[in-house]
Amino acid sequence: MSAAAENAPGEAKVIPIESAPSWTEPPAAPALADRVADAVGGALAGRLGPAATRLFGKGWEGRAADGLAFLRRRITGDYEVDEFGFDRELTEEVLLGLLRPLAEKYFRVEVRGIGNIPAEGGALIVANHSGTIPLDALMTQVAIHDHHPRQRHLRMLAADLVFVLPGVNELARKAGHTLACNEDAQALLERGELVGVWPEGFKGIGKPFADRYKLQRFGRGGFVSSALRARVPIVPCSIVGAEETYPMIGNFKTLARLLGLPYVPVTPTFPWLGPLGAVPLPTKWIIEFGEPIPTDRHPVEAADDPMLVFDLADEVRETIQHTLYQLLVQRRSVFF
Repeated sequence: MSAAAENAPGEAKVIPIESAPSWTEPPAAPALADRVADAVGGALAGRLGPAATRLFGKGWEGRAADGLAFLRRRITGDYEVDEFGFDRELTEEVLLGLLRPLAEKYFRVEVRGIGNIPAEGGALIVANHSGTIPLDALMTQVAIHDHHPRQRHLRMLAADLVFVLPGVNELARKAGHTLACNEDAQALLERGELVGVWPEGFKGIGKPFADRYKLQRFGRGGFVSSALRARVPIVPCSIVGAEETYPMIGNFKTLARLLGLPYVPVTPTFPWLGPLGAVPLPTKWIIEFGEPIPTDRHPVEAADDPMLVFDLADEVRETIQHTLYQLLVQRRSVFF
């Protein structure tokens, strides 16, 4: 579910929504949903009531009612998704809820410059990518939703690999992510959505630990073309802390080729500690959003000017790199 580099115009592979997995399950009979809700509600209101109060605290009845209503809608199929498969209710009630403790308690994400993200309308969030496993994209999604006054959703552009992995494909679509191609990016931006892109792609998250916080190439700048055509601002985003979650000291290249993966990492704990080696280090994170770079001062046809696109992409890259250096100088420790 991470965002990755945008595809080159000749390489973009748009996944038609009608050929993707179904986003809604066939609705069950409402009577079944009512029976399930009544059974759970009756149990909580009966003998389990006092125990639930001690366990969940006062006000649990309202939360339980909301939960049962949510369960009923999921069973009956009474919920909406957009044409990209985004399930707003599931994302807000479940997916973000699962990620929130990781952001707040484990990585203790500090968010800066949230006011630089527009209150409404489209904008392109461009960030550095790192960490071996793309947790930085997910933490950015949580940060924007939880800290922005309007609780805006970030629609991330993800690599092809995300949409061929069983299970991950459907979750990514439900969380609002789509293929990293110019067509999808422009469509979302023109609809007034926040779109997130990590132009370094696998080169960023799979780089050696020795190259931490050194931005890799930003590809051909397709993200800039999308912003120019949609006439929306570009918001640079700098993330510190993700580089140290899984320090990559090696790469099983042969195994990666056999598995069709961009890399198979070797870290100080993986694969030596088995499943425990997959636990990220509890680093302290800072996510800072910089001042928006406007694109509406350029004509729409500027999106076809390779020199202008390159210059804007380079401006975004340099802004992020400079901010990363500033944040690294300011932080006291990797873990505090």
